[in-house]
Amino acid sequence: MKRHGCAALAVAVAALLGGGARAESLEGTAAVLQGLDKVTARVSRFEAPVGQTVGFNRLRITVRACRKRPPEEPPESAAFLEIDDVQPNGEVKRVYSGWMFASSPAVAAMEHPVYDVWVLDCRVAEAPPPTPPAPPRR
Repeated sequence: MKRHGCAALAVAVAALLGGGARAESLEGTAAVLQGLDKVTARVSRFEAPVGQTVGFNRLRITVRACRKRPPEEPPESAAFLEIDDVQPNGEVKRVYSGWMFASSPAVAAMEHPVYDVWVLDCRVAEAPPPTPPAPPRR
């Protein structure tokens, strides 16, 4: 069963990150994440900028990369996350490191007894509008 999951993950990563005649994926500036506290049943939506660490209860989440397909492609966003659990005694334990996909959160889910975290989207910086050409001089 685990081999099939790894194979599916490899195919999904290849499909999102390039290959074939598809357009290049867009580099994101932040991941839009959702977290669930299984004890309180509270769901939180938050953004995590690429390269920065954000907190969700005891978890510390660092987004290393965020990619999104261009608008003309079927929708897909993925983020490479490192998630650490800060124990009550101060010990930090890595509970997840890898790609998560918005369209298939179960393909590479974080396994934690209290919290769930999944990717919703990637924020992509808006490209500035093109500058019009200068009028010809007379």
